[in-house]
Amino acid sequence: MDAFIHQLLAGLATGGIYASLALALVMIYQSTHHINFAQGEMAMFSTFLAWALLQSGMPYWVAFGLTTALSFVLAAAVEFAVIRPMHDKPVLAIVVIFVGLLVIFHSLAGLLFGHTIRQFPSPFPPDAWYGSKLMSAHDVGAIGVTFVMVLLLFAFFRWTPLGLAMRAAAQNPVSSRLIGIDVGRMLMLGWGLAGAIGAVAGMLVAPLVFLDPHLMSGVLLYAFAGALVGGINNPIGAIVGGFLVGVLENLLGTYVVGTDLKLSVALVLIVGVLVVKPSGLLGRAIVTRV
Repeated sequence: MDAFIHQLLAGLATGGIYASLALALVMIYQSTHHINFAQGEMAMFSTFLAWALLQSGMPYWVAFGLTTALSFVLAAAVEFAVIRPMHDKPVLAIVVIFVGLLVIFHSLAGLLFGHTIRQFPSPFPPDAWYGSKLMSAHDVGAIGVTFVMVLLLFAFFRWTPLGLAMRAAAQNPVSSRLIGIDVGRMLMLGWGLAGAIGAVAGMLVAPLVFLDPHLMSGVLLYAFAGALVGGINNPIGAIVGGFLVGVLENLLGTYVVGTDLKLSVALVLIVGVLVVKPSGLLGRAIVTRV
């Protein structure tokens, strides 16, 4: 029973990381109605930036905050310089742009930082009081950081004028323009927030594995599964789906399919959701009248 509880809690910890990246995917999907296939590579590149800052002697939480800010600026710049000029282009062209961004960030990380596997430190001491034999201190800390981030985002989008303007621009850009909202600026801010959230996910997952340019390849697939399971157009659904995928991946990978086939759990979930309920558990089906 202790082993089962340990796997369950570990699944919640990794699920929190998947939920963070799934939330970033949903934020961009809500504003552009496209999936950013480069989200994982952008998060990986941000994690390398954090590693470089740590190597320079900067304290962890200072590097954490600076990396988050730099990732916000980088993602906003990508939207302004690359994505915005493509807003009226065919869907296939935009998909190619996303794939191109994936390759660019992956190659740039290898060029600047090399392909050597590195260790990334955890800010949560192994012997911290909140750790236990069932759940490590880093797992508890990762869940805590995820919940704090979600609460801050909820408060931002629910109670601040800028957050309300961003929601309006994502849901109805035409009407938003009519009332004076700069939709382009709101979309750029949305991309920036997604980039910052992805950076947090990368810095949380790196201590669990080794840091290299392939860091987020599998994580992005799990996050995509979480976004689909919860609802690709529902931020709360992305959080729920991310945690659910983390738990299922850990339990099924340990007791059913084995650790070598854990990635197949995400693939089965993606196919199953698309076949049975494409809108996800908490997503809403969009009906277009023709």
